Amino acid sequence: MERSFYYPVSWSNVHEYRRLLDEKEIPYEILSSTDLPELEEGALAIVFPSLPNRTYVWVRTLFSGDGRPYPDPSSLRHIPLHR
Repeated sequence: MERSFYYPVSWSNVHEYRRLLDEKEIPYEILSSTDLPELEEGALAIVFPSLPNRTYVWVRTLFSGDGRPYPDPSSLRHIPLHR
Protein backbone atom coordinates (compact mmCIF):
# COMPACT_ATOMS: atom_id res chain seq x y z
CA MET A 1 0.00 0.00 0.00
CA GLU A 2 1.21 3.49 -0.83
CA ARG A 3 1.71 5.49 2.37
CA SER A 4 0.61 9.11 2.19
CA PHE A 5 -0.23 10.31 5.70
CA TYR A 6 -0.76 9.02 9.22
CA TYR A 7 -2.24 9.76 12.61
CA PRO A 8 -0.43 8.80 15.83
CA VAL A 9 -2.77 7.11 18.29
CA SER A 10 -2.50 5.42 21.65
CA TRP A 11 -2.77 1.66 21.99
CA SER A 12 -5.94 2.10 24.01
CA ASN A 13 -7.75 3.93 21.17
CA VAL A 14 -6.60 1.91 18.18
CA HIS A 15 -9.36 -0.72 18.41
CA GLU A 16 -12.14 1.87 18.14
CA TYR A 17 -10.47 3.57 15.16
CA ARG A 18 -10.04 0.19 13.45
CA ARG A 19 -13.71 -0.65 13.96
CA LEU A 20 -14.87 2.66 12.47
CA LEU A 21 -12.47 2.52 9.52
CA ASP A 22 -13.38 -1.08 8.77
CA GLU A 23 -17.10 -0.21 8.79
CA LYS A 24 -16.44 2.44 6.11
CA GLU A 25 -14.07 0.08 4.22
CA ILE A 26 -11.31 2.70 4.25
CA PRO A 27 -7.83 1.31 3.52
CA TYR A 28 -5.21 1.73 6.25
CA GLU A 29 -2.43 -0.09 8.02
CA ILE A 30 -1.12 0.14 11.56
CA LEU A 31 2.57 0.64 12.27
CA SER A 32 4.52 0.74 15.51
CA SER A 33 7.46 2.91 16.52
CA THR A 34 9.72 0.11 15.25
CA ASP A 35 8.36 0.72 11.73
CA LEU A 36 8.05 4.50 12.03
CA PRO A 37 10.80 5.85 14.32
CA GLU A 38 9.24 9.33 14.61
CA LEU A 39 6.46 7.89 16.78
CA GLU A 40 6.69 8.23 20.52
CA GLU A 41 7.33 5.01 22.38
CA GLY A 42 4.07 3.19 22.99
CA ALA A 43 2.17 4.96 20.21
CA LEU A 44 0.89 3.44 17.00
CA ALA A 45 0.40 5.07 13.60
CA ILE A 46 -2.70 4.55 11.51
CA VAL A 47 -1.33 5.04 8.00
CA PHE A 48 -3.40 5.86 4.93
CA PRO A 49 -2.82 6.00 1.18
CA SER A 50 -4.00 9.02 -0.78
CA LEU A 51 -7.78 9.09 -0.39
CA PRO A 52 -10.60 10.62 -2.41
CA ASN A 53 -11.60 14.02 -1.01
CA ARG A 54 -14.89 12.89 0.51
CA THR A 55 -13.18 9.99 2.28
CA TYR A 56 -10.34 12.21 3.48
CA VAL A 57 -12.83 14.66 4.96
CA TRP A 58 -14.47 11.80 6.88
CA VAL A 59 -11.06 10.58 8.16
CA ARG A 60 -10.01 14.13 9.05
CA THR A 61 -13.22 14.56 11.05
CA LEU A 62 -12.69 11.22 12.83
CA PHE A 63 -9.20 12.24 13.95
CA SER A 64 -10.07 15.94 14.53
CA GLY A 65 -7.51 17.38 12.13
CA ASP A 66 -5.09 16.83 9.30
CA GLY A 67 -2.83 13.81 9.25
CA ARG A 68 0.94 14.02 9.32
CA PRO A 69 2.73 13.45 6.01
CA TYR A 70 4.29 10.00 5.83
CA PRO A 71 8.08 10.40 5.64
CA ASP A 72 9.97 9.65 2.46
CA PRO A 73 10.74 5.89 2.61
CA SER A 74 14.43 6.51 1.88
CA SER A 75 14.71 8.50 5.13
CA LEU A 76 13.59 5.43 7.10
CA ARG A 77 16.11 2.97 5.63
CA HIS A 78 19.08 3.79 7.78
CA ILE A 79 19.06 5.65 11.03
CA PRO A 80 22.55 5.92 12.51
CA LEU A 81 22.90 4.71 16.07
CA HIS A 82 25.82 7.03 16.86
CA ARG A 83 26.79 10.44 15.57
